[in-house]
Amino acid sequence: MSKYEQVKQELLTDKKTWLITGVAGFIGSNLLETLLKLNQTVVGLDNFATGFQHNLDEVQSQVSDEQWQNFRFIEGDIRSLEDCQTACTGVDYVLHQAALGSVPRSIKDPITTNSANITGFLNMLTAARDAEVSSFTYAASSSTYGDHPALPKVEDNIGKPLSPYAVTKYVNELYAEVFARTYGFKTIGLRYFNIFGKRQTPDGAYAAVIPKWTAAMIKDEDIFINGDGETSRDFNFIENAVQANILAATTTNLDAKDQVYNVAVGDRTTLNTLFDYIKDTLKDNNVSYDKAAVYRDFREGDVRHSQADISKIHTLLGYAPEYRISQGIEVAMPWYIKTLS
Repeated sequence: MSKYEQVKQELLTDKKTWLITGVAGFIGSNLLETLLKLNQTVVGLDNFATGFQHNLDEVQSQVSDEQWQNFRFIEGDIRSLEDCQTACTGVDYVLHQAALGSVPRSIKDPITTNSANITGFLNMLTAARDAEVSSFTYAASSSTYGDHPALPKVEDNIGKPLSPYAVTKYVNELYAEVFARTYGFKTIGLRYFNIFGKRQTPDGAYAAVIPKWTAAMIKDEDIFINGDGETSRDFNFIENAVQANILAATTTNLDAKDQVYNVAVGDRTTLNTLFDYIKDTLKDNNVSYDKAAVYRDFREGDVRHSQADISKIHTLLGYAPEYRISQGIEVAMPWYIKTLS
């Protein structure tokens, strides 16, 4: 039995109270669904800046009425210390997912990105510390590696940030270190690498590539690839990220605290290969797409290649990704087709 399966079995008979910030978002709603199915009590905080009520409605449809009664939603903003304090009251574990993502968004509007990702993060750290929660796990980002050229990416070796968004996520890690050193409040940061899966929106200028391309193919629209298509990423299915969060929150290994970890598969896939994966998986689901990709300029602030070393999170937390990119796309595709058609 894997470490993750062991933890899930233990949670089924050991109810805790969890706080998920950004609960109506892509990652937050998937965490909510998993925790409710494990019969946990969950408090959710969201201001619907990038989250959606329909994500919560879908979670409700996936759990029992009894499990749904274990969820309490607070409409609030992490930029309000009072909202953070209210949400942290009586909580055992915090999963801080709320943030304004997207490199292009941060380049266009660095002020709002800074407010949500740095002020909001500091508010949550302070509220969780004062509430004496048992653990605090937060969403960090692979953007922290910046211009460091080495592959795979190892946690201790980072370069200079390439965007305002990357700056904010690095500052999160610095604040987390200071809170451990100054107040003895230890946290765990999870550097996400290109997570994808159900409930990830394909809409808007800052949509992630997999849902955006899948929606376009379903609608027989053009697919635009930034650059030559050989840019590569360590695409990671949402269930792997859920596993990392639950292992981080519940770990009793003291050496695993006050750390940041890569959350990925440990592989990389080019955009050209991704294009073929999505097209082929759609075909397997009786959706044909015959257009060629349209290539255009590289996108400002993007790194060329990204791939994670996941040995640290495997060793200290027992993380073992269950889905590679092709498997994740296969699992997610029926949801994409049903939702995006």
